Amino acid sequence: MMTTRRQVMAGSAGLVAAAATAGLAAEPRRKPLVFGHRGASALRPEHTLASYAKAVADGADFIEPDLVISKDGALVIRHENNIAGTTDVAKHPEFADRKTEKIVDGERQVGWFVEDFTLAELKTLRAVERLPQLRPANAALDGRFDLVTWPEMVDFAAAESLARGRPIGLVPELKHSTYFQSIGLPLEDRFLATLGQHDYLSRCALVIQSFEIANLKYMRGKLGRRANLQLMQLTSSEAAAEHPADVVKAGGTLTYGAMMAPAGLADIAAYADILAPDTRAIIPLDAQKRLGRPTPVVADAHKAGLLVLPYTFRPENYFLAADFRDGAGDAARNEAGSVAEMKRYLAAGIDGFFTDDPGLGRRAVDGA
Repeated sequence: MMTTRRQVMAGSAGLVAAAATAGLAAEPRRKPLVFGHRGASALRPEHTLASYAKAVADGADFIEPDLVISKDGALVIRHENNIAGTTDVAKHPEFADRKTEKIVDGERQVGWFVEDFTLAELKTLRAVERLPQLRPANAALDGRFDLVTWPEMVDFAAAESLARGRPIGLVPELKHSTYFQSIGLPLEDRFLATLGQHDYLSRCALVIQSFEIANLKYMRGKLGRRANLQLMQLTSSEAAAEHPADVVKAGGTLTYGAMMAPAGLADIAAYADILAPDTRAIIPLDAQKRLGRPTPVVADAHKAGLLVLPYTFRPENYFLAADFRDGAGDAARNEAGSVAEMKRYLAAGIDGFFTDDPGLGRRAVDGA
């Protein structure tokens, strides 16, 4: 049966309204949703409580933790399992012999890897800025914040929600599921166990995301359909010819590009609720690096019954389409340009978006 635009948007409203069961005065909203990408990572080092606090203060509807796993099975919040670029591990002589080379999701990497450390060891490390050349103000905060666990993040979100009197959704991403399973540290059941250990997770709006497929299908099978829960399939136009890691392991041929075609979107809708492509899959850049014509992805996804929430809007000139850059240099923060770019995508019909600067995202959505 054809899914109408009204039905799709009702699903969007439900994401925010789900937290109303926490006793908060939340009303269903039809506005696009603002997802704080790794918190407010344009303004604070990513995946720190400082970054999440800034995202909440600036009006994010959801905050995003990426989940990896320690040697002793703790769910830790880092974007990659290789922590060389986001922690001060290289400055710890006691861990010098942990530096190694691994192949993760088909990519050869050298560094220090979270699965080679216990949680107690990881707690001796401090976060550092991943993009110091572009975000020197964040780099000035290197060493001030420790690494956060998933349970700590849940408690933080619950406390912030109560303090502010509004729902704060969580959008965890399960990272490197196939890789972690291959080394005997599967993420999924450990994550599922936490859903019964934290009251907030039974009440808050919760979106589980992954670039892989099998783990989302596993989650759907275990969790079924719940009022506060949705699943999000991440895809990539930049890697359109590449395959999800679980597809590679299974010897399959499905690519991210095929997943964003109408037949692929219909398959996604059988187990997930939201499509999260990169922004350029929706409005690509032309030869002059300016925004071109919108693709059919949003309309096709809505027709399949999926919400569309792309990633990631960033406020520095370096990341903006040429239409919106100013002459202040790549690392310059360009608030007006970033808001204008987000508005172009909102006009293309997206249901929300990930942004490194939720305050600017709020301005784009609210028309401020």
